[in-house]
Parts: sequence; structure tokens; C-alpha cells
Amino acid sequence: MFLDPAATPGFKRTLFNAIVAPRPIGWISTVDALGRVNLAPFSHFNLVSTAPPVVMFSCNAPADRPEKDTIANVRETGEFVTNLVTWSLRQPMNASSFNAPRGVDEFELAGLAKAPCVLVKPPRVAASPASMECRLLRIIDIDPIGPDDTRSNVVLGLVVGVHLDERYVDADGYFDTARTEPLTRLDGNRYATVGPLDVLGRPSPRRD
Repeated sequence: MFLDPAATPGFKRTLFNAIVAPRPIGWISTVDALGRVNLAPFSHFNLVSTAPPVVMFSCNAPADRPEKDTIANVRETGEFVTNLVTWSLRQPMNASSFNAPRGVDEFELAGLAKAPCVLVKPPRVAASPASMECRLLRIIDIDPIGPDDTRSNVVLGLVVGVHLDERYVDADGYFDTARTEPLTRLDGNRYATVGPLDVLGRPSPRRD
């Protein structure tokens, strides 16, 4: 089966989310220029590089306003925080995805406690085992190409600070990701956490 997204009638664009899965969730906290706090999850989220440490998240423009509050806040302040979502935090994460009016504090909607950051103004999710303070590098605006497309925003941020729950850090300083049971997004509204694990060494050149 071959599908041309632009030429296939009724092409389901959610297919991309089903293929590129599981996806880590960036639980992004921001503040606007007035200091009002926002918290929202984004399943288009990932690490871009480690030296320098750079993360990215992206989202489509909503139908009821020019862009989502998270993007607007990052444009205003140049700062954001990523918070690791665990399986046990899936319900508060889902609650924070509510399409609330600008200025509404999703921490309060989801019943989440805030914790202060060191180098940026947005608070972090106190219950999250790992949070990263970020400063904006750039925002890439992806304009619509087809008639059914929406504008998207890709945010790149430099990680300037990391908060870790010491219970998940081993004696050698490594963070035990699997033990935190990170929440991942699949297709539709389905979520999952880690499954079977394996350790694969890097292959070495064959010598006959």
C-alpha cells in the first residue's frame, strides 16, 4: 500500500501519530509577561542534541486563537520548563491539556504543586522526577502547504538547568529512566509506559 497524503481522499493525518510512536511527552510550563502560569503537554517533543543540550517541542495553531498559550508565553519571555510525565502522573497530565482561557493556571486545574526553578521564571511540576529549565533558541514557524493544513510552531530550547529526584539517580550519577515509568503517547488517546528492556552493545568492526 502506498499513500500520497496530498492526493488520497479522506487521508487520515492521525496516521502519522500512529506510525511515529511511542512519543515522549513534553509537559511544558511557562509564564507570560504578566507572570501568569501555564502548563500543557505536547507529544511532539524530543531531545535534539546533548552538546549543547537542546530540546524541542511543537504544536499546531488552535482554531480559536492565533497560537497556543505556551507558544505565546515562550515568545514573550524566552523561557520554558520541561517536566517528565510518569505513568502515575497521567491523570494530572491529561487534566492540564484542557483548553482553558489564557491566564488560567493549569497547575491548579490539575491539582499539582509547583516548585521553583533556579535560572528561569516558570515553575516546575513538583511531583515530576525530572525537569529541565530552558531558554529559547528559536521558534520555527511551519506555514500551511495544503488547504487542510494548519500552521505549526517548532520551539528549540537550550537546557540551562536540570532538576532530578535523587531516588532515581544511581551511585554513578545515571538517571534510571525506566524506573520512573515515563508516559508515552501512541495513536489517538492511547498512552503507554516502558515494556521489555534489553541492553545492546555497539557493534564492532568484523575481523576475519
